[in-house]
Amino acid sequence: MASDSPKAAPRNAETAERLARYFEKRDFTRTPEPRKAGDPEGLALRYSMQKHDASRTHFDLRLEWNGALLSWAVTKGPSLRTSQKRLAVRTEDHPVSYLDFEGAIPEDNYGAGTVMLWDIGHWRPLEPLEKGLKKGHIHFALHGRRLTGGWHLVRMDGKRRGDKRSGKSDRENWLLIKEEDEAAGERDPIRRYRRSVSTNRTFREIAAGADLLPLVERAKPLPRFRKVQLATLGDSLVDGEAWWHEMKFDGYRALVALGKGGTKIYTRNGHDWSDKFEALLPDFASLNCDSALIDGEIVAGAGMSGFSDLQKAIKAGGPFTFYAFDLLERDGTALRSRPLTGRRAALEEVFTDVPPLGAVQLSPIITENASEAFEAVCAARGEGLIAKRRDAAYQGRRTRDWIKVKCTRRDEFVVVGWQKSDKKSRPFSSLVLAAHRDDTLTYVGKVGTGFDADLLEELASTMKPLARKTAPLTVPKAEARGVQWITPKLVAEVTYAEFTADGRVRHAVFEGLRADKPAADVELGGDTMAEDGRVEIAGLSVSHPERVVYPKADLTKRRVAEYYEVIADRMLEACADRPLSLVRLPTGLDGDRFFQKHAGTGFPDALKTVEIEEKDGNKELYMYVTDAAGLVGAVQMGTLEFHVWGSRRDRLDRPDRLVFDLDPDEGLAFADVKRAAFDLRERLDGFGLPCWPMVTGGKGVHLVVPLRRIAEWEAAKHYAQTFASLMAQEDPKRYTAELPKARRKGRVFIDWLRNQRGATSIAPFSLRAREGAPAAVPVAWDELDTLKSAQAFPLDAALERSWKDLTLPKPVGLSRTLIERLEEAAG
Repeated sequence: MASDSPKAAPRNAETAERLARYFEKRDFTRTPEPRKAGDPEGLALRYSMQKHDASRTHFDLRLEWNGALLSWAVTKGPSLRTSQKRLAVRTEDHPVSYLDFEGAIPEDNYGAGTVMLWDIGHWRPLEPLEKGLKKGHIHFALHGRRLTGGWHLVRMDGKRRGDKRSGKSDRENWLLIKEEDEAAGERDPIRRYRRSVSTNRTFREIAAGADLLPLVERAKPLPRFRKVQLATLGDSLVDGEAWWHEMKFDGYRALVALGKGGTKIYTRNGHDWSDKFEALLPDFASLNCDSALIDGEIVAGAGMSGFSDLQKAIKAGGPFTFYAFDLLERDGTALRSRPLTGRRAALEEVFTDVPPLGAVQLSPIITENASEAFEAVCAARGEGLIAKRRDAAYQGRRTRDWIKVKCTRRDEFVVVGWQKSDKKSRPFSSLVLAAHRDDTLTYVGKVGTGFDADLLEELASTMKPLARKTAPLTVPKAEARGVQWITPKLVAEVTYAEFTADGRVRHAVFEGLRADKPAADVELGGDTMAEDGRVEIAGLSVSHPERVVYPKADLTKRRVAEYYEVIADRMLEACADRPLSLVRLPTGLDGDRFFQKHAGTGFPDALKTVEIEEKDGNKELYMYVTDAAGLVGAVQMGTLEFHVWGSRRDRLDRPDRLVFDLDPDEGLAFADVKRAAFDLRERLDGFGLPCWPMVTGGKGVHLVVPLRRIAEWEAAKHYAQTFASLMAQEDPKRYTAELPKARRKGRVFIDWLRNQRGATSIAPFSLRAREGAPAAVPVAWDELDTLKSAQAFPLDAALERSWKDLTLPKPVGLSRTLIERLEEAAG
């Protein structure tokens, strides 16, 4: 992310100075070009590209920045080929009002010729812009209707013609280069797009002053609204070839109807919100159909994300992005009874001509490694994933053919009042929340954070007409004091840590109002009203101790906390002082599942934090434990599984182990995994790297190579990848080192990816979030040979295990000599 703020308002004097050359060059009594500076949009930076039929046809790139438009004349126009560098001559800054200019500049005027608005949208610097302008390299992303993805502007070296009067260059040559991404390719956008992006006119029609033409004319009638299919909340990702996964987006569900008469956008309940998302409507013009009914989600666009950003975008009129994930009708033919795979194929045909990474795009499908994708989504603070059955028809109701798995707890609640504030500057201190349970409106607490000054005033104005004297529900007297009640019509979206023992939202944060969902539809899940009573374990207070978290094994939260208290002496030998990630299931296997990488608010102090710099340069708080209280503190927050780094806190860049995860294809028996473990052991021994085995409590076996801390992560990753590839090369019928599941048919995947900075693997003696509460347990080699499953040690059996029963190899230094021996063997 760039550090420069696009919202910073420039000083008028600075803007005037930047625009002086533009005004000096033009006689506004003879040219229709804009003479007013125009106002910055504020929410997102705008971009346009104009095709200019002057003495020599060229394309003018305009990037909004600090109250004006940075401008370059791209002589041959943009190319989507990364190998083609297009000359871009820096010209005078233009006023913001020039952004969407289209018209004919008369002869004998500066720049005489016809100007076509060829593309328009938004842009964002991917690195600090002011720094890029100085060093001569601007890295940016375009969010246009025709040009999208990443781009570079690189200033050319060499002397440039100077302005003797000012001493400044009047010709600054740059190169415009497309970045390698999904939007790059062989297509020529100049040949493809010959008409105006806004008026659909040619150069000749613009010069003649012809009327505006519709962007597209569809022949089939506009489809009517249909009830949308809804996902059922699940506790885990769904494995198997019968399913695929998609992103759970943080926005508004939308049904888009295309046909004769234009485009309409409906909410999930059938309300016409075309006016709210008007800025998005032109982006549907490139879809390949005479009519269509498309299901999808609208989120904030131009690099913005999150529900609060979407609320701001709606007020500002954009920018937006629409992710399409289903097709109900096309060209008058109903598709709802077809399987998901068939509907998706038809949807992809509709999107054939749509620019990748644009404002209208397809929802990505995750067909492999859903767990890794889920971890990445949660680490990026995303919503989660939705599993969809491939062969299922589309049903306008909630079904288990779509199952959503969320990273964090986030729900809708009914606003039933506001808590009066004792501060004059604040119209209220918090909102009072409720939801329906068994057809009864039930009080669930208050939310007092997530508001800025403008939002406080806006909400107060919205609630004022709904004020009433009596409470619309039953609330304890102590919590009803100072509350102004309102008629329960507003729905708030709220993130929160959990529900307390008395059924109140804990650490709630307001995200925004939802106008697309009626208050009567807001219901409490079955896990919100928990049992009372706390117990103290390892010196920490554990709430809901009798909550059953492993239903089939009938194991409670208390039993899990006690397990980690007892096993702590053995577990900490392997995972103390390592950054870790948690798999949290606050209500057990039948409830929500969250993968948590960074420290959360409200966590016990025993769960310690360390600040770590990530790949993008940002610093985040990670968790680690040093004692039993830390483990139990994580259990108090709903943790069942602990996953740890391969390095410790004092030397994060020096791994002290390699981990090879032997992950079998579904058709293989555990005997095949054991055979693989012994084969890899022998091969590793031959290269001077002894290892010890651990059954994971899942499907496979981990082989752990203890390392002296002399090599860095790149060396460890390189060695692990090379070794895994060598094994696959020597016996390709049994092994693969490649990630895609399609390559794993009948093979064991040697997962080497855990050997890189920030990657995690299951901690020794950690329980797994699987029925039966199996644990990951280190074993002796002769014992491994006798085991029948990787889930051989349920909770009670794991408690009987000890490191003392094992003979572990001594750590080995991953020296240059060892690496070269492996490289020589791998060829």
